[in-house]
Amino acid sequence: MSHLPILPILLPLFAGALLLMLPSLERVKRSISVISTIALVPLALLLMQQAGDGQLRVYALGSWQPPFGIILLLDRLAALMLLATSVLASCAVLYAVRGDDRVGMRFHALFQFQLLGINGAFLTGDLFNLFVFFEILLIASYALLMHGNGAQRVRAGMHYVILNLAGSALFLIAVGTLYGITGTLNMVDMARQVAAADPSQAPVLAAAGLVLLLVFGLKAALLPLYFWLPRAYAAASSPVAALFAIMTKVGIYSILRVYSLIFGPEAGELANLAQPWIWPLALVTVILGALGALAATSLQGLLAYLVVVSAGTLLAAIALGTPEAQGAALFYLLHSTWVAGALFLLADLVARQRGDKAGLLVQGPALQNPHVLGAAFFYGAIAVAGLPPLSGFFAKLMLLQAAPPGAGALPLWSVLLIGGFIALVALSRAGSTLFWRTGHQALGSAELDGGRLFATLLLLSGSLLLVVFGQPLLDYAQATAAQLNDLNLYRGILGETGA
Repeated sequence: MSHLPILPILLPLFAGALLLMLPSLERVKRSISVISTIALVPLALLLMQQAGDGQLRVYALGSWQPPFGIILLLDRLAALMLLATSVLASCAVLYAVRGDDRVGMRFHALFQFQLLGINGAFLTGDLFNLFVFFEILLIASYALLMHGNGAQRVRAGMHYVILNLAGSALFLIAVGTLYGITGTLNMVDMARQVAAADPSQAPVLAAAGLVLLLVFGLKAALLPLYFWLPRAYAAASSPVAALFAIMTKVGIYSILRVYSLIFGPEAGELANLAQPWIWPLALVTVILGALGALAATSLQGLLAYLVVVSAGTLLAAIALGTPEAQGAALFYLLHSTWVAGALFLLADLVARQRGDKAGLLVQGPALQNPHVLGAAFFYGAIAVAGLPPLSGFFAKLMLLQAAPPGAGALPLWSVLLIGGFIALVALSRAGSTLFWRTGHQALGSAELDGGRLFATLLLLSGSLLLVVFGQPLLDYAQATAAQLNDLNLYRGILGETGA
């Protein structure tokens, strides 16, 4: 059997370990980090091509047959998430090597370990190893968040660390409870055991499932658990904040995976366990996130709240529970991840030309390159607000069309349209403050680094590419949603032999 499914884990693992052992050779470390990260893009495309045939690929470590061994599971969903991560990370690392990696120690090793945790979370078919990879990515993110020091980053980091440590403890308790009842950690086998569980065990299983929802909701920035995110993302350095754009998607992915497989429509008494909770909370998350963006006092804070809006939008679509809505949500996931990451990079380019005003939404000096940065901001604002002709418009249109007629359509249409309008007002206010309400003199120390601009525009171009190649990607996303709802296909892996 092919060893390709484990390469997205091994590549950052070995690169990170090598970077830790190497002496302080800046050029060598940067080269290793960039090459390792960019190599994930063609690897993700190759895995997408393999997964595109609709078959599940199981990689069993040590050749232990599931459900007893540790397995990696490559399906369309995992491959799509790997693509989203690799493209985002490649642009973030290209931006970082222009100088942001120098402000603290071990940036590139931590960056690789973060990718190790993210990729592992997307590929694992084992609930406990989902916890393990969560911990790897979180430990790396703790250090990356505070990379470069600063009182603001330390304060934001403390809140982030404490909340996620509490979430990790709850995660472990929930996993232990589920294992104690079902006797397995393999997610497919656990789904079978939950569906066949005795009615007397249903309350405990439901409690464990809801604790998991609490943990994943914390990662996904679902109300009322998103309050850590704006401060943390706004305080992080720009390449770190850009990479963090995928972090909420790890939580959303976990909700989609666990609550379609383990607590899905065939889970007996526990069928669709999370849906009654996710639907109203996701809608309120969108509105409060948009209001937070409107009230933000800095460009980075505004963008952080827009990440909350995108998370609520995705969860609302997932809560609809139809393959059409899930397919539209996956297309929107690609769009929102890449555009949010690019805007965090762009915010840093703007801040570098405003001196001590940085990203604050107050009058500042004239920008040295207002036309280039202004055009990029206008493009990014159109994309993230969901206006034509960029991918955000088509993604939201598909989400709205996927809502089934009746009680579900009205709140979704109302919330997404109102939230989008508020976000547009917030972005318009920010743009007018940064590019029009300025002084007459530009700072002599202002600069526009070509490498940073290239990485930013490269990631921003993802929105246009999603339009150009929209139909194939949408077909892939819809096929992914259909595959997720074919539970018999997943049950078939229990008889497969690993590699």
